[in-house]
Amino acid sequence: MIPQNIVQALCQINGEEKMSAFLDEILTEAEKKSIYARWELMLRLKKGETHRKIASDLQMSLCKITRGNKILKNNQSITNTLFKKESEAKNG
Repeated sequence: MIPQNIVQALCQINGEEKMSAFLDEILTEAEKKSIYARWELMLRLKKGETHRKIASDLQMSLCKITRGNKILKNNQSITNTLFKKESEAKNG
């Protein structure tokens, strides 16, 4: 579970530029790459790529891919909500 004070701090950040700057301040390069890889796997799963291809391309365990797939199968997940908003914004 994420500590409440961290959640509160993140909720206070408004705008992409400020969020980007904050993440640059607190995350190492390895942590940023890990977050990127997790997001990339979600995008690829959403597009229908196979688990094995994603695992190979991102050098990631199938367990992480399976976890991401489970999240996408939950229509109420925050991740799905974000994808829906992104899709709606692109389609006008």
